[in-house]
Amino acid sequence: MQTSLSSTKVLVVGAGIMGAGIAQVAAQAGHSVYLVDARAGAAQQACAKLREGLDALVAKGKFTQAQVDTLMGRIQPVAGFADAADAGLVVEAIVENLDAKRALFSELEALLSDACVLASNTSSLSITAIAKGLRQPARVVGMHFFNPVPVMKLVEVVSGLQTSPGVAQAIFDLSKAWGKVPVHARSTPGFIVNRIARPFYAEALALLHEQSASPQVLDACMRAIGFRMGPCELMDLIGHDTNFAVTQAVYAANFFDKRYTPSLVQSALVDGGMLGRKSGRGIYDYAAGSKPPVVDMQALPLPATSHLQLHGRPQDAHTMADWQARLQAAGITVELVPDSAWTGMQAGNLQIRQTDGRPASALGAHVVVYDWHVPQGGAPVLAFAASSGASEDQIAQAQAVLGALGFAPQRVADQPGLVVARTLAMLVNEAADAVQQGVCDPAGADAAMKLGVNYPAGPFDWLARWGAPAVVQVLEALDVHYRGERYRVSPWLRHAVWQTHHTA
Repeated sequence: MQTSLSSTKVLVVGAGIMGAGIAQVAAQAGHSVYLVDARAGAAQQACAKLREGLDALVAKGKFTQAQVDTLMGRIQPVAGFADAADAGLVVEAIVENLDAKRALFSELEALLSDACVLASNTSSLSITAIAKGLRQPARVVGMHFFNPVPVMKLVEVVSGLQTSPGVAQAIFDLSKAWGKVPVHARSTPGFIVNRIARPFYAEALALLHEQSASPQVLDACMRAIGFRMGPCELMDLIGHDTNFAVTQAVYAANFFDKRYTPSLVQSALVDGGMLGRKSGRGIYDYAAGSKPPVVDMQALPLPATSHLQLHGRPQDAHTMADWQARLQAAGITVELVPDSAWTGMQAGNLQIRQTDGRPASALGAHVVVYDWHVPQGGAPVLAFAASSGASEDQIAQAQAVLGALGFAPQRVADQPGLVVARTLAMLVNEAADAVQQGVCDPAGADAAMKLGVNYPAGPFDWLARWGAPAVVQVLEALDVHYRGERYRVSPWLRHAVWQTHHTA
């Protein structure tokens, strides 16, 4: 089996958006590319559309005409596989159907050389299953690109049970040569990105199901920590039919593990044809002239209190110093309480605490909890919840204090983990399980989420920021509250907590 694909001819099967993008990237890297499609004339049409797009980039100065002519000269539409018999690499980008992909590779195996590598651009199907029944299953590998292929950097290099390590490494090296950032993944449901991303949508849908917060507050909270789009607006953009189908596939492929249970909220949207932007309505209404509602960002009055205690731990020192300066600028004297058992502020008997996952009502009668925040995020939206025993005056006082710290506080129901904390904790938990199960390593998980779906940080970046004990504490609070399998803590995270204690 060949271990270098640096100068091989490439056969791309499927002339849709993904296939044409893969052909462009391969040709741009200097390969001779065959492009074929089952539909007559589709490959020629794809090439014409590709040239049209590249010519537009010439007009913008992104390419020269000579570069475009050279690139397009390397892509040859062909009528059938026999015209590409000398290809050393096949990348299929056909319909996401296991039987269709297996039939394709079986046909190709009979026509192409034994040294040819067979790569699938599947986003979710098992590479092991695709390779089943082939004479040489060791040469079948996943090469999962993200759309748009010429722009998105990530390639998941997916190994099935029989994939040769040499073949996987050859695809990894080739992806680098094509200007991509490859990550190794083991063939399990959803691979890396589609698996780890599930909680980003699932927690928002769970909060909507429980009527804990409005969609616009959920979206604003996640944008505030650096996400380009919140979960509700992103699902509307993707299409709820597509997003729901992926969730169902991951759920079924994991033998109906409760962690991946689809949402009744999203099921109802799909049943009603409310698929998002493409249908004119989803979670938000996109009718002519309609705009998604925005959160209230009005300025708040200064706190009525003249004295606050500022609680924190050694790792909160930088935040405490910043908050002390902000509060003093608002005319409030500040007493520091370092090495406290909790993080936040206290005014008399009112405690304004950073969430540890427990609802405010579980912490006392006069408690307000606020969400996790990331200073380098976007708009300063911050979710908070009040104990059932807190008075309206105390709630207003807490809002004013959070406002003096530069936040735009948004009240949500008193549920465990609020919005950001529960979502990040679940993203970290899913990534930890992926590492525990050998799907990827921590660096691969971080790279995949940042490059594949434009996350502002990777799950292990967030873990480094918050620490395993804090993440596990949130997960355990969720697990105690809901009593099910969904919020069980990854064994990998349990070990990380033990390591923290043993090295402290």
